[in-house]
Amino acid sequence: MSAWRHYLFLVCFISIACALSVRVVYLSVTERDFLQEEGDKRSIYGKRLPGMRGMIYDRNGEALAVSTPVFAVAVNPRQFDATNSEKVAQLANALGVELSALQESLQRNKSKGYLYLKRHLSWERMDDIRRLRLPHLFLEPEYRRYYPAGESSAHVVGLTNIDDMGLEGIELTFEKLLRGQAGLKTVLRDREGRIIDDLDYGSPPQFGADLELSIDSRLQFVAYRELKSAVQSHSAKSGSLIMVDAKTGEILALVNQPSFNPNGPISGRVPTRNRVVTDFYDPGSTIKPFTAMAALESGLYEAESEIETSPGYFWIDNKMIQDPINLNTITLAEAIQKSSQVAIAKVALDLPPDSVFDVLQRSGIGEYVGTGLPGEVVGMFSNVGAQSRVSRAAMAYGYGFTVTPLQLAAAYVTLAGHGNRLPLSILKQDRAPVPERAFDADHAREVVSMMERVTQRGGTATYAGIDDYRVAGKTGTARVLGQDGYDDERHVAWFAGLVPASDPRIVMVVLINEPDSERASGGKVAAPIFARVAERSLRLLGVPPDNMADNGPGLLARRPE
Repeated sequence: MSAWRHYLFLVCFISIACALSVRVVYLSVTERDFLQEEGDKRSIYGKRLPGMRGMIYDRNGEALAVSTPVFAVAVNPRQFDATNSEKVAQLANALGVELSALQESLQRNKSKGYLYLKRHLSWERMDDIRRLRLPHLFLEPEYRRYYPAGESSAHVVGLTNIDDMGLEGIELTFEKLLRGQAGLKTVLRDREGRIIDDLDYGSPPQFGADLELSIDSRLQFVAYRELKSAVQSHSAKSGSLIMVDAKTGEILALVNQPSFNPNGPISGRVPTRNRVVTDFYDPGSTIKPFTAMAALESGLYEAESEIETSPGYFWIDNKMIQDPINLNTITLAEAIQKSSQVAIAKVALDLPPDSVFDVLQRSGIGEYVGTGLPGEVVGMFSNVGAQSRVSRAAMAYGYGFTVTPLQLAAAYVTLAGHGNRLPLSILKQDRAPVPERAFDADHAREVVSMMERVTQRGGTATYAGIDDYRVAGKTGTARVLGQDGYDDERHVAWFAGLVPASDPRIVMVVLINEPDSERASGGKVAAPIFARVAERSLRLLGVPPDNMADNGPGLLARRPE
């Protein structure tokens, strides 16, 4: 009986072994491809290799945006063992997060196959996490953007999101050029998700292209420091400054206040808007030099043509135009120097209806400047109502239409170029662009000469004077348009200027939005900023003085501290 059981068991065992062998042979022959594919799905993976974003440099090769290698920590929640409280606590500590928050996230996403736990971790933190040797926890390489210039260049360079995609500024405008292309490699993983071998490199990552901006970091920092100080000291709502190379149209500095730190956390309340290109205002008296240009072009006026302004005001229909004081009889040049509303309005009414509009249009007002900076607007500019005497007078001294600081800078570059209009660029240029003739060169020089008197004794911008340099410019103090019309208590203070006046190298526009009412004029608020920034910038650029002989307007007007 015992022997019978032994042989029965042996026969059953051999039968089962044979059946299994037959099944194995059958599967290996008929289902080989299917089984191989299913096995590969569980052990062979395509791993993404991130492509590094291109670097952004200033015109002198200083880095403005760089990419640093970092790591992301991810898990497979379906397989990750979240019940090991000790290991999870160690992981939370290494990640720098609360244990309860980590456990809640794992529980909430337990049905997912992939979950980021932390992004942009340093290599030091990565080593701590790797030493935990947790199954189904992955360390994925990625890049994080870093901005060495911080706040001073934030509105120009912009920033990227956590996935390294451009959100603002140059990062957004040139996203396709800067963004790298990810590569791919095939890896073999064990049952716990750890990589044990690299099987194949499908495609290498491609780095993004580098960009060289026209910005000079030295001038950018000087401009940012002075603008920030002025906005704070005048309790202003905001401020903007743009500096342009008068010879090439390259933007050398562009700053705004308030600014933001692109290296820090970004929320919806962070002031990322580039006000130089997105905000528009009534330009006020900064437009008067273009009215003078229209007067010269008409042939009816010369720089020394006299204009009667007594008794300091006059009426156009039911609108009174007035000066702060009675200037009596003054010349066209003095009207620019003393910023006479009455004189400029009378000149405009003496010209053909579209004269001032035509000059402004040729200078670029009302057009896109086309730098590529995101959010650029054109403001409001139209000759509708040109037959109205009030509208024509208002346009002549900078009301009834709006401009951005960028547009005004472009217009003043045309004056600085003796009537040649240049396109503005935020990228460094290999050669100066071909200019477009907008105004007669002699007329442009005459207007610049009138503007030079603005910064001399008796002008409205004596605080814009710089020792050893001749400065030409124009102030503007425009009332802010509110719900009930123009507000006499809120102003925008402008100064637009060029230096050296004999052969302009830089053009600068300064705007302070709603400074405190006691010191709201462009001559007292914006002009000193121009002087401080321009003086330092000229030294850094190595521009030789043009006023050494008589120590002209610079010594006539000492700037306030």
